[in-house]
Amino acid sequence: MVPPVSPQQFQTRGWVFLVADGMGAHVAGERASQIAAEQVPLIYEKNSQRSPPLALLRGLEQANAEINLRGRRQPEYLGMGTTCTSLVLLPRGVLVGHIGDSRAYRLRGTTLDQLTRDHSAVWELESQGGLTREQAERTVGKNVITRSMGPHPRVEVDLEGPHPVEQGDVFLLCSDGLSGQVADEEIGLFLKELPPREACAALVGLTLVRGAPDNVTVIVARAGAEEVSTDPPGAPAWALDDDYQPMRQAQQLPWRHLAIAAGSLLGALLLSPWSALTEGLGDVPRAICTAASGGALLVMLATLVMAFVGFAAPGGNGRSLASGRRLGQGPYRTYNCTPRGPLVEGIVASAESAADGLAPPECDRMLAAATRARKFIAAGSFHEATVAAAEAIAVYSRSVEEARSGDTLRVPPPDGGPVDRP
Repeated sequence: MVPPVSPQQFQTRGWVFLVADGMGAHVAGERASQIAAEQVPLIYEKNSQRSPPLALLRGLEQANAEINLRGRRQPEYLGMGTTCTSLVLLPRGVLVGHIGDSRAYRLRGTTLDQLTRDHSAVWELESQGGLTREQAERTVGKNVITRSMGPHPRVEVDLEGPHPVEQGDVFLLCSDGLSGQVADEEIGLFLKELPPREACAALVGLTLVRGAPDNVTVIVARAGAEEVSTDPPGAPAWALDDDYQPMRQAQQLPWRHLAIAAGSLLGALLLSPWSALTEGLGDVPRAICTAASGGALLVMLATLVMAFVGFAAPGGNGRSLASGRRLGQGPYRTYNCTPRGPLVEGIVASAESAADGLAPPECDRMLAAATRARKFIAAGSFHEATVAAAEAIAVYSRSVEEARSGDTLRVPPPDGGPVDRP
């Protein structure tokens, strides 16, 4: 997240959130995601003279080019790539730039909207082939993505929004390590029932409870009163390319052209064969005046046409996004996350199964929290049940963290001193 340093900066540039999930060999994927996480917000800020969607697009495109260049120059990074989902919270709403199968969600009330579409073979088979997710995964596998940052010098970016923001809206960015292990309704349940920090911990912990076969990255943010969208009618359009020029004010009459047309009309009348000024002239002078009168009439007509075209034409060039309009087709999927017994029950069952792998007293604490959750479910107190389930998950997460922090090898270095190696 890159927070604004002043209220004025928020009004123009907004809050930036980003998730990047590296691919390829471990070192290469980590390096690719690091470049994306560093470069996209930095380039976005450096392009402050451009509109937010154009600046975000430039950030994603240039970061992609940088990853690709590093991969071609260094053999150990060849072919490295990363997903990248970035969300900018602006006064006009939420703008999303997206590449890959990481995701952006918005929870409003009990409705969870997926604001991005997965660039994956599974998504394409689901959307176009009429298959269920499970059928699609059996057909092509879960990890086949169709678009990512890095493998190619150029990449197609999905720009979505701006989506209007209401007070209390909760936004979540995550890698597929979360969405592959936790159901969308479960994601929405934790976002609704827990504060952002606790919801984030519970979601990551639930993936650990269920085995966490992949890296998990999660960001949760809740909109306050100051982030509610304000997009008044008539606000300036956002440029979508560098060729865009704002529209001229069509209300301003082209006075210069009208003055020339009026002068030409006056000259035509004065030099016409029926004017008192041309009476008594000889044939040759009279013919010259007649020709001059006709030329003045042509000038008048041409000037009036130019005035009309200049007045009626919008006068802009390039592509733009008018106030009140949106990019993309999102939200792409919508889920009802109303708290209910079976939804919380599934989370509690996962926690109980994982508790068997813990030693006392952690196992006892985890099962005690799960038991409280079941009592709340039976009483129909689903908020309290969700909180208790999160407590059980937290016990497991702490146990895993402690086990990992102590998993070191003592290896003597060349000089004979001790070294800790993970």
